[in-house]
Amino acid sequence: MARLFIPGPTDVAPEILEAQAQPMIGHRSQAFADLFGRIQGRLRQILKTDHRVYVTASSGSGLQEAALRNGVAHRVLVCINGAFGDRWFKVATSNGIPTDPLQFEWGQPVDPDQVAHALKAKRYDALAVVHNETSTGIENPIAEIGALAREVNPEILLFVDAVSSAGGVDIQTDAWGVDVLLTSSQKCFALPPGLAFAAVSDRVLERAKKIPHRGWYFDFLLLEKYIQRDMTPATPAISLLYALDAQLDRILSEGLQARFARHQRMAEIARAWASERFALFAAAGHRSKTVTTVHNTRQIDVGELNTFLAQYEMSIANGYGPFKDKTFRIGHMGEIQPADLETLLAHIDRFLERQA
Repeated sequence: MARLFIPGPTDVAPEILEAQAQPMIGHRSQAFADLFGRIQGRLRQILKTDHRVYVTASSGSGLQEAALRNGVAHRVLVCINGAFGDRWFKVATSNGIPTDPLQFEWGQPVDPDQVAHALKAKRYDALAVVHNETSTGIENPIAEIGALAREVNPEILLFVDAVSSAGGVDIQTDAWGVDVLLTSSQKCFALPPGLAFAAVSDRVLERAKKIPHRGWYFDFLLLEKYIQRDMTPATPAISLLYALDAQLDRILSEGLQARFARHQRMAEIARAWASERFALFAAAGHRSKTVTTVHNTRQIDVGELNTFLAQYEMSIANGYGPFKDKTFRIGHMGEIQPADLETLLAHIDRFLERQA
């Protein structure tokens, strides 16, 4: 039974945890190249891309920095409708990259028409957006945003943070025209934290060639040089790669469409429950499939609820930042099953009965 009903990290299956215990191998050995090569093709399949997928020992935020340092030669427009859109902005400005924020109300989606309007008003060579904003429970319309952006500027690069959705939601990386699709291991991939993945287009590599100060650790051109030999420039997290190798088999054995459908079903269960007992915070038609943000209309003590749930070895997440205690968030991603979610909700109902 699942324990962590938060927006990540998520529970890891025992056999995947055990996969990490395999003996060490040299990271310049053929055994490592075989491991890394096996991983590459299956990541492309899950992320629905024909381009390379870089794997780094970092969080997803590291690959936000990588996308910006490798892909912005002039100025980037950052869409902000939650805490992780704001993360894009902070990473860009901390690297000295000319950046403009495009603000939207938290709990509302990024509006593609407003994005297009902003792109017409000023010259940008990159656009950054979050696909699944876990601070508010919003899923942004990436396909529409990308299509309108390219109508305005066919050369613009589209960077998408899919940290909390890739592997659980059907993301059409190439079909949507995403140039950098980044994610990490501890959410829908249901792995321990510590790995990040980025599908990167050829257009980004061409842009990177014109940017002199890309850094070293996240230099896409350096990563490209090594991935051609199924290697990494620096020492990789070999134990985590063993777990990834095993988990990719697990994901594909379930079947991608079945996995996506399971996440959709859990979102429907959580939304129906929240609508009956509280209210939903995120705008209708744009609600996340991996985390449900509940408007705390009954003003329950979320900390007290988690203390109650702890006796069942379960936990949920409080609201994020300014929405702490005003909302709470129920994660339903990774290896969580509908029956697990229904058990959690039944326990919350018992807590609510005690509050009546």
